[in-house]
Amino acid sequence: MYIRMAARGALSVFGAAVACTLFAGNVVAKDNNVIVTIRVSTEGLDLSQPAAAHELYTRLKNAAREVCAHGNRVDLEPSPSPVACYEKALGDAIRSANIPMLTRNYLETHTLQQAAASGISVPELAAK
Repeated sequence: MYIRMAARGALSVFGAAVACTLFAGNVVAKDNNVIVTIRVSTEGLDLSQPAAAHELYTRLKNAAREVCAHGNRVDLEPSPSPVACYEKALGDAIRSANIPMLTRNYLETHTLQQAAASGISVPELAAK
Protein backbone atom coordinates (compact mmCIF):
# COMPACT_ATOMS: atom_id res chain seq x y z
CA MET A 1 0.00 0.00 0.00
CA TYR A 2 1.07 3.56 -0.55
CA ILE A 3 0.13 6.82 1.06
CA ARG A 4 0.42 9.49 -1.55
CA MET A 5 -0.28 13.18 -1.57
CA ALA A 6 -0.40 15.55 -4.56
CA ALA A 7 0.86 19.02 -3.75
CA ARG A 8 0.29 22.47 -5.15
CA GLY A 9 1.41 25.91 -4.00
CA ALA A 10 3.48 26.64 -0.94
CA LEU A 11 1.94 25.64 2.35
CA SER A 12 -1.29 23.63 2.31
CA VAL A 13 -2.77 20.20 1.90
CA PHE A 14 -5.96 19.97 -0.11
CA GLY A 15 -7.13 16.41 0.45
CA ALA A 16 -6.41 12.76 0.00
CA ALA A 17 -7.37 10.05 -2.43
CA VAL A 18 -6.66 6.46 -1.64
CA ALA A 19 -6.65 3.19 -3.51
CA CYS A 20 -5.89 -0.18 -2.00
CA THR A 21 -2.29 0.20 -3.05
CA LEU A 22 -2.25 3.99 -3.02
CA PHE A 23 -2.86 6.40 -0.19
CA ALA A 24 -2.83 9.92 -1.62
CA GLY A 25 -3.46 13.53 -0.72
CA ASN A 26 -2.73 17.04 -1.93
CA VAL A 27 0.05 19.19 -0.49
CA VAL A 28 1.76 22.39 -1.52
CA ALA A 29 5.44 23.07 -2.21
CA LYS A 30 6.73 26.33 -3.63
CA ASP A 31 3.86 26.80 -6.14
CA ASN A 32 4.57 23.43 -7.78
CA ASN A 33 2.34 20.38 -7.92
CA VAL A 34 4.05 17.34 -6.44
CA ILE A 35 3.02 13.86 -5.37
CA VAL A 36 4.13 12.64 -1.96
CA THR A 37 3.93 8.88 -1.56
CA ILE A 38 4.44 6.79 1.53
CA ARG A 39 4.48 3.03 1.02
CA VAL A 40 2.46 1.08 3.58
CA SER A 41 3.58 -2.52 3.54
CA THR A 42 1.28 -5.48 4.13
CA GLU A 43 4.17 -7.91 3.85
CA GLY A 44 4.08 -10.59 6.49
CA LEU A 45 0.53 -9.74 7.54
CA ASP A 46 -2.26 -12.33 7.36
CA LEU A 47 -5.15 -9.91 7.08
CA SER A 48 -7.65 -12.61 8.02
CA GLN A 49 -6.22 -12.38 11.55
CA PRO A 50 -7.38 -9.59 13.90
CA ALA A 51 -3.86 -8.74 15.13
CA ALA A 52 -2.57 -8.35 11.58
CA ALA A 53 -5.53 -6.17 10.58
CA HIS A 54 -4.88 -4.01 13.65
CA GLU A 55 -1.20 -3.70 12.68
CA LEU A 56 -2.14 -2.60 9.15
CA TYR A 57 -4.63 -0.10 10.58
CA THR A 58 -1.88 1.35 12.77
CA ARG A 59 0.43 1.62 9.75
CA LEU A 60 -2.28 3.38 7.74
CA LYS A 61 -2.99 5.85 10.57
CA ASN A 62 0.71 6.68 10.87
CA ALA A 63 1.06 7.13 7.12
CA ALA A 64 -2.03 9.36 6.98
CA ARG A 65 -0.57 11.56 9.73
CA GLU A 66 2.72 11.82 7.85
CA VAL A 67 1.11 12.60 4.50
CA CYS A 68 -1.14 15.26 6.03
CA ALA A 69 1.75 16.82 7.91
CA HIS A 70 4.85 17.43 5.81
CA GLY A 71 5.08 14.25 3.75
CA ASN A 72 8.55 13.56 5.15
CA ARG A 73 9.89 16.47 3.10
CA VAL A 74 11.30 19.69 4.49
CA ASP A 75 9.95 21.80 1.61
CA LEU A 76 6.30 20.90 2.31
CA GLU A 77 4.13 22.52 4.93
CA PRO A 78 1.43 20.76 6.92
CA SER A 79 -2.17 20.94 5.80
CA PRO A 80 -4.10 23.99 6.97
CA SER A 81 -6.66 21.43 8.19
CA PRO A 82 -4.61 18.40 9.28
CA VAL A 83 -7.49 16.68 11.09
CA ALA A 84 -9.78 16.85 8.05
CA CYS A 85 -6.95 15.72 5.78
CA TYR A 86 -6.10 12.82 8.11
CA GLU A 87 -9.71 11.67 8.40
CA LYS A 88 -10.21 11.80 4.64
CA ALA A 89 -6.97 9.98 3.90
CA LEU A 90 -7.66 7.27 6.49
CA GLY A 91 -11.29 6.86 5.45
CA ASP A 92 -10.33 6.62 1.78
CA ALA A 93 -7.69 3.99 2.58
CA ILE A 94 -10.14 1.88 4.57
CA ARG A 95 -12.77 2.14 1.84
CA SER A 96 -10.30 1.24 -0.89
CA ALA A 97 -8.80 -1.70 0.98
CA ASN A 98 -12.28 -3.14 1.58
CA ILE A 99 -11.03 -5.59 4.23
CA PRO A 100 -13.74 -6.35 6.83
CA MET A 101 -11.32 -6.69 9.77
CA LEU A 102 -9.66 -3.42 8.83
CA THR A 103 -13.09 -1.77 8.69
CA ARG A 104 -13.85 -3.14 12.16
CA ASN A 105 -10.70 -1.45 13.47
CA TYR A 106 -11.83 1.81 11.89
CA LEU A 107 -15.27 1.49 13.50
CA GLU A 108 -13.71 1.16 16.94
CA THR A 109 -12.83 4.86 16.79
CA HIS A 110 -15.28 6.19 14.19
CA THR A 111 -19.05 6.28 13.90
CA LEU A 112 -21.18 4.63 11.23
CA GLN A 113 -21.93 8.15 9.96
CA GLN A 114 -18.22 8.88 9.54
CA ALA A 115 -17.79 5.58 7.72
CA ALA A 116 -20.72 6.37 5.42
CA ALA A 117 -19.27 9.84 4.71
CA SER A 118 -16.07 8.13 3.56
CA GLY A 119 -18.01 5.68 1.42
CA ILE A 120 -17.11 2.73 3.63
CA SER A 121 -19.64 -0.06 3.31
CA VAL A 122 -20.58 -1.44 6.73
CA PRO A 123 -24.05 -3.03 6.55
CA GLU A 124 -22.92 -6.52 7.60
CA LEU A 125 -20.56 -5.11 10.22
CA ALA A 126 -23.17 -2.83 11.75
CA ALA A 127 -25.43 -5.80 12.44
CA LYS A 128 -22.73 -7.55 14.49
